Amino acid sequence: MMRRRRPKATTAADTAIGARIRAQRLARRMTQIALADALGITFQQLQKYEKGQNRIGAGRLQEIATVLRVPLAALFGSDSAAARSRTENLAFLDSAGAMRLMRAYAALPTPRMKRALVVLAERMAGTVA
Repeated sequence: MMRRRRPKATTAADTAIGARIRAQRLARRMTQIALADALGITFQQLQKYEKGQNRIGAGRLQEIATVLRVPLAALFGSDSAAARSRTENLAFLDSAGAMRLMRAYAALPTPRMKRALVVLAERMAGTVA
Protein backbone atom coordinates (compact mmCIF):
# COMPACT_ATOMS: atom_id res chain seq x y z
CA MET A 1 0.00 0.00 0.00
CA MET A 2 1.41 3.42 -1.00
CA ARG A 3 1.35 6.20 1.51
CA ARG A 4 -0.27 9.35 0.29
CA ARG A 5 1.17 12.69 1.22
CA ARG A 6 -0.81 15.80 1.87
CA PRO A 7 -1.68 17.43 -1.49
CA LYS A 8 0.12 20.68 -0.74
CA ALA A 9 3.00 19.37 1.34
CA THR A 10 6.40 20.50 0.16
CA THR A 11 8.95 18.01 -1.09
CA ALA A 12 12.71 17.78 -1.50
CA ALA A 13 12.20 19.02 -5.06
CA ASP A 14 10.57 22.21 -3.73
CA THR A 15 13.58 22.76 -1.47
CA ALA A 16 16.01 22.18 -4.35
CA ILE A 17 14.14 24.60 -6.62
CA GLY A 18 14.11 27.20 -3.85
CA ALA A 19 17.86 26.81 -3.38
CA ARG A 20 18.43 27.31 -7.11
CA ILE A 21 16.28 30.45 -7.07
CA ARG A 22 18.33 31.80 -4.18
CA ALA A 23 21.61 30.95 -5.90
CA GLN A 24 20.50 32.66 -9.14
CA ARG A 25 19.32 35.72 -7.19
CA LEU A 26 22.60 35.99 -5.27
CA ALA A 27 24.61 35.54 -8.46
CA ARG A 28 22.83 38.61 -9.82
CA ARG A 29 23.42 40.56 -6.60
CA MET A 30 19.67 40.96 -6.22
CA THR A 31 18.06 41.34 -2.81
CA GLN A 32 15.03 39.38 -1.74
CA ILE A 33 13.10 42.64 -1.64
CA ALA A 34 14.07 43.53 -5.24
CA LEU A 35 13.04 40.12 -6.58
CA ALA A 36 9.85 40.08 -4.53
CA ASP A 37 8.92 43.56 -5.78
CA ALA A 38 9.53 42.51 -9.38
CA LEU A 39 7.21 39.54 -8.81
CA GLY A 40 4.57 41.53 -6.93
CA ILE A 41 4.87 39.44 -3.75
CA THR A 42 6.19 40.10 -0.26
CA PHE A 43 9.79 39.31 0.57
CA GLN A 44 8.46 36.94 3.25
CA GLN A 45 6.73 34.92 0.54
CA LEU A 46 9.96 34.84 -1.47
CA GLN A 47 11.82 33.65 1.66
CA LYS A 48 9.36 30.77 1.96
CA TYR A 49 9.88 29.89 -1.70
CA GLU A 50 13.66 29.94 -1.32
CA LYS A 51 13.57 27.79 1.81
CA GLY A 52 11.17 25.32 0.22
CA GLN A 53 8.49 26.01 2.82
CA ASN A 54 5.93 26.96 0.16
CA ARG A 55 5.41 25.29 -3.19
CA ILE A 56 5.77 27.45 -6.29
CA GLY A 57 3.17 27.27 -9.03
CA ALA A 58 4.19 26.89 -12.66
CA GLY A 59 3.19 30.44 -13.61
CA ARG A 60 5.10 31.99 -10.70
CA LEU A 61 8.12 29.83 -11.49
CA GLN A 62 8.08 31.15 -15.07
CA GLU A 63 7.90 34.72 -13.75
CA ILE A 64 10.88 34.10 -11.48
CA ALA A 65 12.91 32.68 -14.36
CA THR A 66 12.01 35.69 -16.51
CA VAL A 67 13.00 38.23 -13.83
CA LEU A 68 16.26 36.38 -13.15
CA ARG A 69 16.89 36.10 -16.90
CA VAL A 70 17.49 32.34 -16.82
CA PRO A 71 15.78 29.54 -18.70
CA LEU A 72 13.05 27.86 -16.69
CA ALA A 73 15.03 24.61 -16.83
CA ALA A 74 17.84 26.27 -14.83
CA LEU A 75 15.54 26.35 -11.80
CA PHE A 76 14.80 22.64 -12.09
CA GLY A 77 18.33 21.38 -12.59
CA SER A 78 19.01 17.78 -13.37
CA ASP A 79 18.42 14.60 -11.43
CA SER A 80 21.65 13.04 -12.63
CA ALA A 81 24.21 11.96 -10.05
CA ALA A 82 26.72 14.43 -11.50
CA ALA A 83 24.28 17.31 -11.16
CA ARG A 84 23.41 16.34 -7.59
CA SER A 85 27.10 16.17 -6.76
CA ARG A 86 27.71 19.64 -8.24
CA THR A 87 24.74 21.01 -6.28
CA GLU A 88 26.00 19.50 -3.03
CA ASN A 89 29.55 20.73 -3.66
CA LEU A 90 28.31 24.26 -4.30
CA ALA A 91 25.79 24.36 -1.44
CA PHE A 92 28.15 26.67 0.46
CA LEU A 93 27.42 29.39 -2.11
CA ASP A 94 23.98 29.74 -0.58
CA SER A 95 25.08 32.77 1.44
CA ALA A 96 25.78 36.27 0.22
CA GLY A 97 29.14 36.26 2.03
CA ALA A 98 30.28 33.19 0.12
CA MET A 99 29.32 34.79 -3.17
CA ARG A 100 31.22 37.96 -2.25
CA LEU A 101 34.29 35.92 -1.34
CA MET A 102 34.12 34.03 -4.64
CA ARG A 103 33.83 37.28 -6.60
CA ALA A 104 36.79 38.76 -4.72
CA TYR A 105 38.83 35.61 -5.41
CA ALA A 106 37.97 35.74 -9.11
CA ALA A 107 38.98 39.41 -9.28
CA LEU A 108 42.46 38.83 -7.86
CA PRO A 109 45.02 39.51 -10.59
CA THR A 110 47.60 36.78 -9.95
CA PRO A 111 47.59 33.08 -9.08
CA ARG A 112 49.91 33.85 -6.17
CA MET A 113 47.35 36.22 -4.63
CA LYS A 114 44.63 33.62 -5.13
CA ARG A 115 46.71 30.96 -3.35
CA ALA A 116 47.40 33.39 -0.50
CA LEU A 117 43.68 34.06 -0.06
CA VAL A 118 42.93 30.33 0.00
CA VAL A 119 45.67 29.70 2.57
CA LEU A 120 44.40 32.57 4.72
CA ALA A 121 40.82 31.32 4.61
CA GLU A 122 41.88 27.73 5.37
CA ARG A 123 43.96 28.87 8.35
CA MET A 124 41.10 30.96 9.69
CA ALA A 125 38.72 28.02 9.33
CA GLY A 126 41.23 25.57 10.76
CA THR A 127 41.01 23.37 7.65
CA VAL A 128 44.54 23.59 6.28
CA ALA A 129 45.13 20.55 4.11
